[in-house]
Amino acid sequence: MSRPNKITWAEKLFAPFGNLEFFMSRIGKLPINVPSEAKVTIDGPVFTVQGPKGVLSREIHPLASVEKDGERLLVRRADDSRQSRSIHGLFRTLINNMVVGVTRGFTRELLVAGVGYKIEEKENGLVFYVGHSHPIEFPLPEGINARVERQKEIRIILEGYDKELLGLTASRIRSLRPPEPYKGKGIRYADEQIVRKAGKTAA
Repeated sequence: MSRPNKITWAEKLFAPFGNLEFFMSRIGKLPINVPSEAKVTIDGPVFTVQGPKGVLSREIHPLASVEKDGERLLVRRADDSRQSRSIHGLFRTLINNMVVGVTRGFTRELLVAGVGYKIEEKENGLVFYVGHSHPIEFPLPEGINARVERQKEIRIILEGYDKELLGLTASRIRSLRPPEPYKGKGIRYADEQIVRKAGKTAA
């Protein structure tokens, strides 16, 4: 005996209004506004955008395409299959990040906490003194800039126009000394919440 299809909470909620897909978010269908300072080039499957911050290029997936409509970009999908729908939303987000990146740029901040920890700025990189037996030199990839602010905690401010590269760089820096849950020492994202644990006490 076959089991009936399970009805989701969303289907129950929107059943009185008709088609569920009408209410579901369709990120891929949203147009992308192109600022006047950005120059867009579409050469077959290769999408390129140039702005004051830099130049980014990306090859578009075969199940998606990009069209220029005046001062807007429209991302199309090949069909309505599940894979096409997921690719549609993904590439709309990626292309929007490229346009925002080359015109306004992105910022990511990290906090460094620990007695004796310090960060030194050097040409094209940073030097970390974070509890290891030796300093760690961290070269910054091209297109990523960093500055260090020293307040109650050391704050590292990363700036770049490639959001993916910026996130990867921040992740690599965090991995040099991940935050520990007892005293909170280590390197963490500025918006990261560390779940603290109680240390062991002597009997």
